[in-house]
Amino acid sequence: MSSKRVPFYQKRHKHFDQSYRNIQTRYMLQEYSARRAASRQAASYDTSSSSDLGKTTCVLCARRQHALSDEVSASQEVLARSQEQKSQHWSEQRRIRYVKSLSSLEEELRTAKLLAREQLDKVTIQRMVQEKMALERYAVEESIARAPEILVRLRSHTVWERMAVKLFFTVQGFPTPVVQWYKNEELITPASEPGKYRIESKYGVHVLEINRASYDDTATYTAVATNVHGQASTNAAVIVRRYRGDEEPYPAGILSGHLPMPLDICFTHFDVQFLERFGVTFGVEGDTLTLRCGLLVTPELNRLRPRSEWYRDDVLIKESKWTKPFFGEGQAALSFTHLNKDDEGLYTVRIVSKGGVSEYSAYLFVRDADALVMGAPGAPMDVKCHDANRDYVIVTWKPPNTTHEAPVIGYFVDRCEVGTENWVQCNDAPVKICKYPVTGLFEGRSYVFRVRAVNQSGISRPSRVSEAVAALDPLDLERLQTIHLDEGKQIVIYKDDLEGDIKIPGPPTNVHASETSKTYVVLSWDPPVPRGKEPLSYFIEKSVVGSGSWQRVNAQVAVRSPRYAVFDLAEGKPYVFRVLSANKHGISDPSEITPPIQAQEAIVVPSAPGRIVATRNTRTSVIVQWDKPKHEEDLFGYYIDCSVVGSNHWEPCNHKPVKYNRFAVHGLSTGEKYIFRVKAANAVGMSENSQESEPIIVQAALTCPSYPYGITLLNCDGHSMTIGWKLPRFSGGSNILGYYIDKREAHHHNWHEVNSSLAKERIYTIEELTENAYYEFKIAAANIAGIGQPSDPSEHFKCEAWTMPEPGPPYDLTFCEVRNTSLVILWKAPIYIGSGPVTGYFVDYKEEDGEEWITFNEKPTSHRYLKVTELHEGKCYLFRVRPVNDSGVGKPSDVSEAVLVQAKPDTKEITSGVDEEGNIYLAFDCKEISDASHFTWSKFYEEIDDSERFSVETVGDHSKLYFKKPDKEDLGTYAVAVSDTDGVSSSFIMDEEELERLMALSHEIRNPTIPLKSELVYEILDRGQVRFWLQAESVSADASYRFVINDTEVVNSETHKIKCDHSTGIIEMVMDRFTIENEGTYTVQLQDGKAKTQSSLVLIGDAFKAVLAEAEFQRKEFLRKQGPHFLEYLYWDVSEECEVLLLCKVANTKKETFFKWYKDGAGLETEEAPDLQKGLCCLTIPRLSKKEQGEYKATLSDDRGQDISALDVSGKVYDDMILGLTRVSGKSASELKIHCTPEGIRLQCYMKYYTEEMKASWYHKESKISSSEKMRIGGSDEVAWMQICEPTEKDKGKYTFELFDGKEAHKRTIDLSGQAYDDAYAEFQRLKAAAFAEKNRGKVIGGLPDVVTIMEGKTLNLTCTVFGNPDPEVVWFKNDKELELNDHYAVKLEQGKYASLVIKGVASEDSGKYSINVKNKYGGEMVDVTISVYKHGEEVPEVKPSTGTSRVKPIAPASV
Repeated sequence: MSSKRVPFYQKRHKHFDQSYRNIQTRYMLQEYSARRAASRQAASYDTSSSSDLGKTTCVLCARRQHALSDEVSASQEVLARSQEQKSQHWSEQRRIRYVKSLSSLEEELRTAKLLAREQLDKVTIQRMVQEKMALERYAVEESIARAPEILVRLRSHTVWERMAVKLFFTVQGFPTPVVQWYKNEELITPASEPGKYRIESKYGVHVLEINRASYDDTATYTAVATNVHGQASTNAAVIVRRYRGDEEPYPAGILSGHLPMPLDICFTHFDVQFLERFGVTFGVEGDTLTLRCGLLVTPELNRLRPRSEWYRDDVLIKESKWTKPFFGEGQAALSFTHLNKDDEGLYTVRIVSKGGVSEYSAYLFVRDADALVMGAPGAPMDVKCHDANRDYVIVTWKPPNTTHEAPVIGYFVDRCEVGTENWVQCNDAPVKICKYPVTGLFEGRSYVFRVRAVNQSGISRPSRVSEAVAALDPLDLERLQTIHLDEGKQIVIYKDDLEGDIKIPGPPTNVHASETSKTYVVLSWDPPVPRGKEPLSYFIEKSVVGSGSWQRVNAQVAVRSPRYAVFDLAEGKPYVFRVLSANKHGISDPSEITPPIQAQEAIVVPSAPGRIVATRNTRTSVIVQWDKPKHEEDLFGYYIDCSVVGSNHWEPCNHKPVKYNRFAVHGLSTGEKYIFRVKAANAVGMSENSQESEPIIVQAALTCPSYPYGITLLNCDGHSMTIGWKLPRFSGGSNILGYYIDKREAHHHNWHEVNSSLAKERIYTIEELTENAYYEFKIAAANIAGIGQPSDPSEHFKCEAWTMPEPGPPYDLTFCEVRNTSLVILWKAPIYIGSGPVTGYFVDYKEEDGEEWITFNEKPTSHRYLKVTELHEGKCYLFRVRPVNDSGVGKPSDVSEAVLVQAKPDTKEITSGVDEEGNIYLAFDCKEISDASHFTWSKFYEEIDDSERFSVETVGDHSKLYFKKPDKEDLGTYAVAVSDTDGVSSSFIMDEEELERLMALSHEIRNPTIPLKSELVYEILDRGQVRFWLQAESVSADASYRFVINDTEVVNSETHKIKCDHSTGIIEMVMDRFTIENEGTYTVQLQDGKAKTQSSLVLIGDAFKAVLAEAEFQRKEFLRKQGPHFLEYLYWDVSEECEVLLLCKVANTKKETFFKWYKDGAGLETEEAPDLQKGLCCLTIPRLSKKEQGEYKATLSDDRGQDISALDVSGKVYDDMILGLTRVSGKSASELKIHCTPEGIRLQCYMKYYTEEMKASWYHKESKISSSEKMRIGGSDEVAWMQICEPTEKDKGKYTFELFDGKEAHKRTIDLSGQAYDDAYAEFQRLKAAAFAEKNRGKVIGGLPDVVTIMEGKTLNLTCTVFGNPDPEVVWFKNDKELELNDHYAVKLEQGKYASLVIKGVASEDSGKYSINVKNKYGGEMVDVTISVYKHGEEVPEVKPSTGTSRVKPIAPASV
């Protein structure tokens, strides 16, 4: 173990000595050491060569001695020369030697100075590097230093022998804690038992694996993590079970998360990968649902495959009518045919093979279906049957959660015999606890049960039915005895057959209460011994303690089971019981009496759970933990409720009780703040709610970041490489502090770290590389929680200098503002630009499965962003970017990851606005933020860093970008992106119109004006006063104001009354007398704090004259009203009887006031004097006509004055009156009626009043009819008619009569065709013939008196004119008898028309009635004349014609 290489991340966290310094510093020190060694070697060589010169160690002295030796040797060689030559050249040689020695000395001195300076510089650099590294190391250590903290604790396991078991736990801390494992407090060392234990530590997860566990491995295992800041530990129990006989190897109790291994394991090695996994699922009762996992099983064998198992809360699920498992075709699925709350729980799918077990788990939540009755509770669940016997079974269930509904007050238990559909309610009154003994079952039959909950609103839906249970005595099987015979034969007999001949059985024994409740007691006993061969039954008796009397409980029905539930017990009273056994021979003696038993609950309602703590888990879930209640016996579990802070609306988090005091609440809204509460449940009921937890915002928990990706080579010069990479997809909930980079040459095994300190940027240059070698890199990100997993190794990059003229690849492709058909792509400029600067970029894209790249922009874009449009919603696309310079198109970027083009639900956009201080801002909200999230604002997709023009304020999930000096330079596209989210981003185009709107609003806020409800206006008061006023939205008590007229301020006075009502904001000025001098401009100036406003009104010219005239009029009106006056001047109205009423209202009258009507100056007398006290005077015009036109006046007068009101009833007023009459008459008009005359057919319409001045029209088939000889139009006071003279077939059709009152047309129609026309025409012909006969019949047309008085003796001559065509016959009658003609009576008819009767010598006998009968073929008439004869000397008698009958009697024509 000691020779094993330590992983790279352990180096950084544990070691800080010189061997892990910066690479550049290490190389510098190595170079310095090498040079120093070379210098020492040269110095030692020079010293050895000059040992005979005094062992000089100085370099300068050694070189000087060497020069002197050369001079001596030269002088010896030229010794033969002459002394003269020596003397001549000696001085010259000496000078040369001196110059050379001096030059050499100066060169050595300069070299020594350079070496000393270089050494001093290197020492200074080394010290600076060490200090900087120590400072950075200290800062990093201080930021992440912490004591060990265990995030995931050890969990206990129960396994079978020869199985492997792994113990996992996760710890964090800095420096990295050292972990030691203990078994029963003894240190575990893998070397002590090779192959038995394997200890692993990876990324904070520590594993102890025990191979082939034996029974001796049963122990308590403890893991202890230690660093300099502290210590933490966790422990768990491992239980190893042995096989005993045919025992099934399925452990009974295992904690959540580790499930039992099955016995029949597939002994073939398979590699199983989960491709698709079901997540946390939410369902509703009654729905169908399928949990499905996509699998990749290698190898794929048709006849042999691994085993698939499903578990709910660690319990193996078998196929039933509710659940259908499926495994095959690359998937494992579990289908639910009808969801119930019983199905809620943690579901685990296990794929078992020789290669091991692959498993995955997720939670299924099932909420209540809608109640059948509003407010009714949810259905109970988990209905089970216990202690079944011949006629008795105990049914138990779990209560529903009632977060919204009223509490449950009880339950109804229903039973149904298997094979039928008849449900029978077992209890008449609701049972209050979750347990009920059902009696009255029939032996040998099977039953299923269900339960319904009841509250004050109603009854719930029924629960899921229980498993079928048979009404049989379980002791019957024990009473069977098997006798084995030869050849495998056997005889089965009952022990009852071996009983002796016992007639009456003995009493039962061991009578006791096996269960008690407030409403019942369950008694149990043992059958009598001996019992006899006959079937037994039992009778139970009870007695109140101290009463001395016994009462039989089951007098009607005998009990066959050795247990019975006794009901109807008085609460609080103790009872004693005894049991008697019976058979057909008789009843036994009573059993021993039980001790006193009281009907009371054995358990009580649980107390409320204790302290509740909520911690982060994921973006949509929270871990809730709580302290168990003080009394937790017989708990079913816990219900958890949640509520958004401030809403006071609670929602259930689980719908089936959970047994543990820790629960992951899913389905929450990211960024929302929640509180939680818990209540415990048992068979008696629910506890009180716990105290509410502290509010928590739903965000992901802090973890290590994920690995970076997209490592790209950006530049290479042959000795160094510049690489870049993308941000990790998940930051772990906190800001990323930096990155660690490792490298290795291709095909090498060992990785070498590049940087010992964190790299802050996502671009890094790796130095000191070997040219033309291939390298690969991996990168790990670090945050406050630790170092994340390293990335996958990059591609092999060749260290070869880039010399191409085209630019290198862009990098760091990111995407934002992903919508349904578009997205925005951003990138960074190439590091290597080639022979010239980058002038633009091409953006290419293709579908994920496509092959051909499509270039989006035809011309290169100069920006480093581009909005790609016209994409297809729901498709995945790949992108790349190609740079361009003058030399051409460069290397494309790496292909991006696949991007799904689809807008996320509830996508929010940037909004613009102005705050209360007038600052213009752009705002954006994001509910999905975490602690590591931050808002990045950009303009044209370049991050904004201009603090002089912009400022950013971020509070929680809300961020604003403020414009400090808004102007046209701020026009453009603004964007915001939120890090550590699922790509939340948005953009906003600030155009001129929007900027002008915001700046105008900002100006209004910074330069406030008092808003006015009404500008300055005037009002004429009753006395002719003029009121000028305006109304502000609101003004404070400190507001100031003033009125200015023609640039002169007006103050409050008697003539100008000025006041302000601060409550209503009305400021007014009342001018007592408005004159010609008041023409001009009126202004009100108002100031309230900083806010100001003013309003002006210009009254000049015609506008002023109108105001002045109105003021004068109102003043005169005021004076007029001081005496009797007309409150309303004369006006007219039309009554329902078509009378025109002239009306006026009067006021301020008294008894002496005189009222008079006038027309055209002449007084009108009325039947009644008007009652002035009523205030209304009326003049009625019964039938309006043109003769009623004229000027009408009404006068009022008394000693206080006089008032006159006039109305000219002519012209338009008269026409309006006619229209008013038309309106009333039109509404009263009858339907058109047919009236025949001798001249033709007349159509008539009756109404209240008609005059020819009304706008009346007749139509025939939509054509207007004008009056003519053919069509005559007329009318009278109450009827309007139209006569069709001599009608023909053309006159048939629809006729319409219309009265138009100026606004509405009143129409009446009749159809003159068919039978109606035929009847009318026949009547017309009849009347026409009758009129002709009437015209031409014989008649007396004149000359005949009614009475004739004559004296006797005179001659009477009665003469008359007759007419007839043809000439009539004339016959005279006396007293209705034809007159006999003689001398006394003479008759004449002259010219056919003069008829006469002459009576000569009139005598008294001639008195009487005479009649003339004039007749022709058309008829005639008889006219009577009374003749009275008186004697001479008598007074002329007064004879009156006879009354009662007409003197003219018509005579019908002779029938043809």
